[in-house]
Amino acid sequence: MGQLSFFSAEARLPRVADLAGLLCGPGQAVGFGRGTAARLSVVVTADWRANSLLTACAERGVEAEFGRSEEGYPLLRTAFRADLTGLAGLWLHGAVKSVPSGFVPDGSVLRLWALTAGYPDTGGYSFGLDPHAPETHAPLASALDRAGLPAKPVGPRGGGPALRIAGRRRIERLAELVGPRPDGMVGRAWPLPS
Repeated sequence: MGQLSFFSAEARLPRVADLAGLLCGPGQAVGFGRGTAARLSVVVTADWRANSLLTACAERGVEAEFGRSEEGYPLLRTAFRADLTGLAGLWLHGAVKSVPSGFVPDGSVLRLWALTAGYPDTGGYSFGLDPHAPETHAPLASALDRAGLPAKPVGPRGGGPALRIAGRRRIERLAELVGPRPDGMVGRAWPLPS
């Protein structure tokens, strides 16, 4: 039996800061009222992802709603809330999304990133990136490297933009960090140790 990592998603209580996992992927933060409130939103590819994220938000005391984007994809959106201003402030420079300096994703953030935009592929496991914020891609690759999960960029031809983690040991470490597969997951979208 393996030992629980101090950095795994199950090692500590959920925090609002974990919602950075949405922002690592295609999620957006919007501030309101000169920094008095902020909202998070993300469009995902499947209903199970949105439902899992709704649960994750509720576990962190953040109410969110499920809707549909103009294209018909599942959309998760919070209300404007004061408790999201710190997270939004870290991830926004003006209205532009950027990765906080020295950011290192722990298991909880990685779990939410996997719920938002993670998928297995023939080369390993990939984390989807925000196609509208290409300036976040290299800093997120560096953040994964600091977390002990070196990743290679995947371009649009390979199904990206994404960051791919490859290698048995790295996938096993990732699986340990993100914890068990979420309830209601459809298909094989979770990193599983070999």
